[in-house]
Amino acid sequence: MKSFIPYFMIACSVSATFAQQKPTSAETIQQSLIQKKQLEEQSLVKNIPFENIGPSVMSGRVVDLDVNPKNPSEFYVAYASGGLWYTANNGTTFDPVMDTAETINIGDIAVDWKKHTLWVGTGENNSSRSSYAGTGVLTSDDKGKTWKNVGLTDSHHIGRILLNPTNPDEIVIGVAGHLYSPNEERGIYKTTDGGKTWKKTLFIDKHTGIIDVAYAPNNFNVMYAAAWQRDRKAWNFTGNGIGSGIYKSTDGGNSWKKITTPQSGFVTGEGVGRIGLAVFDEETVYAIHDNQFRRKKEKEAKKTADLTKDDFKTMSTADFLKLEDKKLNAYLKTYGFQEKYRAKNVKQLVKNGMVKPIDLAKYLENANSLLFDTPVVGAEVYRSNDGGNSWKKTHLDYLDDIYYSYGYYFGQIQVNPANKEHIYISGVPILKSKDGGKTFTSISRENVHADHHALWINPVNPNHLINGNDGGVNITYDDGKNWIKSNQPSVGQFYAINVDYEKPYNIYGGLQDNGVWVGSSTARENMSWHQSGHYPWESLLGGDGMQVQIDNRNSDIVYTGFQFGNYFRIDRSTKKRTYIQPKHELGEAPYRFNWQTPILLSAHNQDILYLGGNKLMRSMNQGDDWTAISKDLTAGGKKGNVAYGTLTTIAESPFQFGLLYTGSDDGKVYVSKNSGGSWTDISGTLPSDLWVSRVVASRHKKERVYLSLNGYRFDDFTTYLYVSEDYGSSWKSIASNLPSAPVNVIQEDPKNEHILYVGTDNGAYVSLDRGISWQLFSNGVPSVAVHDIVVQSEANDLLLGTHGRSIYKTNIAPLQSLETSKLTTPLSVFATTPVQWSSRWGTTWSKWFEPYEPETIFKFYTAAAAKANIKIKTASGAVIHTITHTADKGFNYVSYDLSVTEKGKKAIEKEFPDDRVEKKKNEKYYLPTGTYTIEVTAGGVSKSTPFEIK
Repeated sequence: MKSFIPYFMIACSVSATFAQQKPTSAETIQQSLIQKKQLEEQSLVKNIPFENIGPSVMSGRVVDLDVNPKNPSEFYVAYASGGLWYTANNGTTFDPVMDTAETINIGDIAVDWKKHTLWVGTGENNSSRSSYAGTGVLTSDDKGKTWKNVGLTDSHHIGRILLNPTNPDEIVIGVAGHLYSPNEERGIYKTTDGGKTWKKTLFIDKHTGIIDVAYAPNNFNVMYAAAWQRDRKAWNFTGNGIGSGIYKSTDGGNSWKKITTPQSGFVTGEGVGRIGLAVFDEETVYAIHDNQFRRKKEKEAKKTADLTKDDFKTMSTADFLKLEDKKLNAYLKTYGFQEKYRAKNVKQLVKNGMVKPIDLAKYLENANSLLFDTPVVGAEVYRSNDGGNSWKKTHLDYLDDIYYSYGYYFGQIQVNPANKEHIYISGVPILKSKDGGKTFTSISRENVHADHHALWINPVNPNHLINGNDGGVNITYDDGKNWIKSNQPSVGQFYAINVDYEKPYNIYGGLQDNGVWVGSSTARENMSWHQSGHYPWESLLGGDGMQVQIDNRNSDIVYTGFQFGNYFRIDRSTKKRTYIQPKHELGEAPYRFNWQTPILLSAHNQDILYLGGNKLMRSMNQGDDWTAISKDLTAGGKKGNVAYGTLTTIAESPFQFGLLYTGSDDGKVYVSKNSGGSWTDISGTLPSDLWVSRVVASRHKKERVYLSLNGYRFDDFTTYLYVSEDYGSSWKSIASNLPSAPVNVIQEDPKNEHILYVGTDNGAYVSLDRGISWQLFSNGVPSVAVHDIVVQSEANDLLLGTHGRSIYKTNIAPLQSLETSKLTTPLSVFATTPVQWSSRWGTTWSKWFEPYEPETIFKFYTAAAAKANIKIKTASGAVIHTITHTADKGFNYVSYDLSVTEKGKKAIEKEFPDDRVEKKKNEKYYLPTGTYTIEVTAGGVSKSTPFEIK
């Protein structure tokens, strides 16, 4: 669930002066995409295969659906940051069709079902914290095999695409525009030549774009557009303004007229927020509106005997001291004050002048407790029966609990094509009305996730609905009474991941709006779990899942939580949860906690836990008690409606307890060499004001520290990456040949100090020479945002936590074992993992099933592209199998099915008379147990390694 706090409710200290970062130009972004493509072709690691290991059951945010009207079991689903997926079997399985595109961030899609041409407006149309920008309009005429960018490259976020059903070359697009900066390329654009040329037909201003467009069925000339003025900053979000409103065109989008005038009956003015549209016919139009005007003050509720925080805002010291202890204690306990704050000692603090009565109200007023204190009108539905000339609200009461305080995240309304009185609106729940919006009932059910963004209504059978939400896809055939979940794609949006050191090890992760999960690293991502009834991943916590720390002495003890620093210590063995968020002192300004609050268990003592607010907190007893061990380590906060001036990253050196680093969302980086006794600002020479996405204390050299900055929240997509060899006193850029993309994470390899891993908003990279040059990982990994990277040092596995495609895994032992100096060595062959022999090889328990085919991977490195011959030999040197492979420069991974030729079979039986190699059902012979030699020859050089069948 998203959150939004009104501007007058954030408690901040000293304001800082912020430099205006310059948005990255569309030309620079396009050039970086070309650069990335070149890197992919030249990469030394392009053949290292990544496996997507899920999870999938919790899915990720859906932004749009497009269904074949003649065959509703065939449709496309667009995920905000997970790409476009296709199903031809009613959502039973999906295939990704956008993985070769330059971006997989989507705002809206449209399909010409006659030609099967796909149109994708890139850049999510919701304006959340992780709504990634796009690169314009992409189209494919071969069902997603190849993609072409046809323009609007500086649009960033596209609201809607309309295809003329009678002329596929005529397309109208609503462009929402930049999220974090003003720009000209927003409004309505139209093409009549299939995207070869575009004409801007509606432009309001540099802050107002188009979030929705809809046309009248059977008349493409009549259409309506919803303009939305919005501006997001790291510290503030404005989702309303005088630019917002509804426009109408009667000539197919060539010209427009604003129809929400003060005389129209629709809301006008500063408080107009996001609007969604649904058109039944040329006369009947619905609009759902996020009304940001304040509600009329209701008559004061009858005063109760219980104390509220408002009572203390005007209470005098004398009146406070007269309060009954019982009454005051009831307030203190009800609102979660620390145990040390009870009536007698609080009165003493007030009497001595150390605390004022108003502090008992301020103590509660932080970003979390004020989440639902926003007295705005919120969601409301309007209807026009005269083609938009006049509007009337369909309901009398407030539509509470639809948008809460984040209507900017929603804005979808649909009307039944067969009945104009039947409408659906989407917010946190999804509601339906059968009386034109007078009354509503929820169709959210136990199998349906919250936060809804897309709905398709079957025009032939209106009880058949397909819904897209933050948890994936749901399908109903009885108008929402019962739902099917269709979450086969791995499209989870991870914020953070971590691992333990069990055998096999487990993977933990926090996801956007889908909580915190844990699963075994050996769990297979397939449908077989339906047979057992147990999904291989387990939910640990709800909300928006955040960072995870695992006690290395007892992996049942897990520290994790949800947004804004709400963390828990969980004992998985007993299911006990202990809330551990640090509390400020009474009379002190409340701590500020980032959406993704950082936590860290000390490598030196697993009872010691660090947590970052605007100060760094330390607990010596697993989070039971906390001490602030720093001053404010940020620039001091900034006036706005988003918690800001907060710590985002914490690191402690493995060489020295108390050698600590912190980074903040406003560009401050600090070091302490004495466990927080004193702090030094080490950010002076760095670009100012940028989000510090990661600070990493080296595990190979005490003085070394790595740093990544992120300009995404200024629409600055520059790659900011640094290293220091002197505790941060000086910094050196190691961005080198990395294409422009905001950096989310940098990690150091635990075994090879020359290897670094980086996750950006557009993929993952590795450096084999400590940042002198970078190589792109691309085998199995699309252009997805990589939020976190972890190396499991015992298994030598690299794990990528992505914000859109769940988790990827690969084994990096070959990378770790190859010294930098040997990158020019003609040929290096790496150890092959032993294989356990099985009688299953080449067999099946029924002739109706495919035989089981085993597999192992041979890995080698070549300094130049060459033809490679791989020979499998017996101990005496007899060749029993040969593989020919065209090797690329760099790392090569070759699959081998463990079979041998007829000649190889005879050689084995001759060398081992007691071994009988039998032909299996698949007509193949397989290696018996024993030790063999793998000999690789490339470029005139041969090298060998042993290979064992156990």
